[in-house]
Amino acid sequence: MKGCYQFRVTRDSDLSVDDDDVKDLRAALQGELSQRQYGDGVRLEVAESCPHHFANFLLEQFGLDKEDLYRVDGPVNLVRLMQVPDQVDRPDLKFVPFMPGIPKQLRKQQDMFTAIRQGDVLLHLPFESFTPVIDLVQQAARDPHVVAIKMTVYRTSSDSALMAALIEAAHAGKEVTVVVELMARFDEEANINWAAKLERVGAHVVYGVYGYKTHAKMLLVVRREEGGLKRYAHLGTGNYHPRTAKLYTDFALFTCNEEICADVNDIFMQLTGMGNPGKLTHLWQSPFTMHGAMIAAINREAAIARTGKRGVIIAKMNSLLEPVVIQALYDASQAGVTVHLIVRGVCTLRAGVPGLSENIQVRSIVGRFLEHTRVFYFFNNGAEDLYMGSADWMGRNFFRRIEVAFPVLDVKIKRRVIREGLRPYLVDNCQAWEMQPDGRYRKKTARGGKARSAQAMLVDELGAKDRD
Repeated sequence: MKGCYQFRVTRDSDLSVDDDDVKDLRAALQGELSQRQYGDGVRLEVAESCPHHFANFLLEQFGLDKEDLYRVDGPVNLVRLMQVPDQVDRPDLKFVPFMPGIPKQLRKQQDMFTAIRQGDVLLHLPFESFTPVIDLVQQAARDPHVVAIKMTVYRTSSDSALMAALIEAAHAGKEVTVVVELMARFDEEANINWAAKLERVGAHVVYGVYGYKTHAKMLLVVRREEGGLKRYAHLGTGNYHPRTAKLYTDFALFTCNEEICADVNDIFMQLTGMGNPGKLTHLWQSPFTMHGAMIAAINREAAIARTGKRGVIIAKMNSLLEPVVIQALYDASQAGVTVHLIVRGVCTLRAGVPGLSENIQVRSIVGRFLEHTRVFYFFNNGAEDLYMGSADWMGRNFFRRIEVAFPVLDVKIKRRVIREGLRPYLVDNCQAWEMQPDGRYRKKTARGGKARSAQAMLVDELGAKDRD
């Protein structure tokens, strides 16, 4: 019997590196990368029409069992379809092109240090441009008053302007410290290459803490000014990656708040082995304080609600899996707290179950851009605590990674994050999927009312145009 059928095998992409025995992690990883494509098979996908004897033959070839077989009604590799839009001249079927905007503070003042001294600056990617982040590092590299630059790198591009600016800064004699995560899956090669280039020009390159991936997004610039040294920080929810900054929704905050910058500096001291974990003033840090702080904030809303007052939690993230957090949210719901969760991916919490989670709503937004922001809002008797950060509510983020969550202290920026990063997603009726009590998702529809797409509204509001 002859036939032509699609199949795809998924292989184990983990690199086999034993940290206990490897003295040079970078060299060990370089040796492993060439073998990644030959990893053990873990899943076989075949077309629905593929005959059983063909599927069994493939299972045998890849050393897989029958439970590893998945029949697909349609293309087995949808990624290949991504090139189709560029080959089809149908603008009516495509998203309207737009140019990312620039925040008002930075349009009026192009010197990043002056702009940040005048007040905290917020970027909302990709609706606003990633360029100010590059500008800050490039200006720091060329500014004779800058004495040090410190940065974490989890994912970045192979032609990163940020990395080139760090190399320029090291050439200029500045103290450059870069915490490079060599185990960032599928970005190992780019990170290895940048680490080698940075080391060659004298930058201090470290690979984080043994056993913990460095996933925090932090940048610190130390500048000599009147009265002594002044620190400027950039904290974000997304990677220092110019390409994904055009595709992922993320928030980034520039600040020279002394206490926040001191916290960031303390974490860099930990990561470089120059300091021990200590008490931070504002930042929550994994694996030390973040999990406990999140639980405490959830429990506080529950305690407030039990007194008859209003309790509200709104959280936006990629995934929700951590069981202690989920139980705390169930308890909060039963106490009367209104909980809105915007979870793009996996969520093991069950929403809307009578007696358990009837006050919890879970929705997922799937649209033009990949939703990537992590925002955590707690009403707190009207004080409205708002944190953003790099961590999802997952065990790995709380206990096996270096993560930070940072508060939004500026009232105007806090209002803006709520207005742009939370509210539009709670009223979206075009790209939102809402979890039902049985765990299934139902797509929201306008049903004759006004169509509201969060991403489309933000493109219109923040895209480049004449804005006050």
